[in-house]
Amino acid sequence: MEKQIKNFLEFLEFDKKLSNNTLQSYERDIMQFHRYLESKKLNYTKVTQDDIKEYLEYLGNEGKKTSSISRGLASIRSFYQYELRTKKTKKDPTADVQSPKVEKKAPSILSSQEIELLLDQPKNVDLKGIRDKAMLEFAYATGMRVTEIISLNVEDVNLDEAYVVCNGNSRQRTIPLGTLSLKALKEYIQNARDILIKDSSEKALFVNTNGRRLTRQGFWKIIKYYKEQAHITKDITPHVLRHSFATHLLQNGADLKSIQTMLGHSDISSTQVYMQFQDDSIKNIYKKAHPRA
Repeated sequence: MEKQIKNFLEFLEFDKKLSNNTLQSYERDIMQFHRYLESKKLNYTKVTQDDIKEYLEYLGNEGKKTSSISRGLASIRSFYQYELRTKKTKKDPTADVQSPKVEKKAPSILSSQEIELLLDQPKNVDLKGIRDKAMLEFAYATGMRVTEIISLNVEDVNLDEAYVVCNGNSRQRTIPLGTLSLKALKEYIQNARDILIKDSSEKALFVNTNGRRLTRQGFWKIIKYYKEQAHITKDITPHVLRHSFATHLLQNGADLKSIQTMLGHSDISSTQVYMQFQDDSIKNIYKKAHPRA
């Protein structure tokens, strides 16, 4: 089975061109399933629907969240579908197994006032402050995922036309940059980045103080630092900025389809979760303007 898992992961990487984080999730889920089968002395080609159900129950008993169990089943299903296509097995034991229902939690967001407070913290008094200001403004202005932001290269940003090209999740999208984000980004690229980088061949847009591409952990630490400086009690992660971006766009009249495009959601249902944050003013406009309201 290990050889088949290796082939499957290579297929996802080179044919499907999935991101490194997504690949790691698949690998974790399937290797966990592999270890379970070994402990039960089960051959993966002879696994039944009942075996899959027992495995999901085992995950639940191990304290796994419903979302993790659901994702694990999806990974195993993808693996068996690949095995069917490559004729390494004759059946998919997950075919009729229902995924546990995942309750959609309301995303955590910041108010407009909290966003202003957070973005006002970095000061343009040193190279790090210039970079941090540009990075936080950029994250809120684009709604991009942290992995997408740290993966950007300088050439992905067009300062003259005020947009960024994001290649995340195997589908390219173009996102406009607002005035304040563009100003902070120009300041960083023109006055800080070239001094921070130690190697002129470095392509990364956002770099750490050692001049190398910023990491996810580095990004998280920077946000945590400024959250504490701003005395904001809410837990703030890069994804909270993404949620806030989408919510504030919706509250100010942007349509769901446009927000879906900018966020890079493949399914509109992922974007509809922000509908619950529409403020009363939009509801009032609807009631006054719609003929059948």
